[in-house]
Amino acid sequence: MKRLILLVAVVAFATQLNAQKMTAKDVPAEVKSAFKKAYPMEKDIEWSKEGSNYEAEYDTKSGDHSATYTAAGKLVETEMDIKTSSLPKGVIDYLKLNHKDHKIKEASRVTNVDGTITYETEVNGMELIFDSNGTYIKSVKA
Repeated sequence: MKRLILLVAVVAFATQLNAQKMTAKDVPAEVKSAFKKAYPMEKDIEWSKEGSNYEAEYDTKSGDHSATYTAAGKLVETEMDIKTSSLPKGVIDYLKLNHKDHKIKEASRVTNVDGTITYETEVNGMELIFDSNGTYIKSVKA
């Protein structure tokens, strides 16, 4: 029983390290200002901290979006949820071959500040990352 409690505590702590939800008052002014300048119409923002960066999540008519900033307010990347059918063919082929027994929980298109596009899918508790052509790059725990 003690081991189970310890395991649950470790998993909870690790989850908190990965992405910590926070209120807007805990987000640096530079980050909030940069977000407001880029997205002046967005109102219902959910903030979280991922490592040393800050992520603003918001919903639009076209779906869920997020923008990630450094503490100094510099944009790192934007992310947009997409339909599975919008994934590149290479991603679909990879998933059919390597994860045919698992359902895709979510899919997104990530645009890095330098314009590099990647795709992410969540499958079986793992986040699989692909380049813009749909070539598999790596997996990380979701």
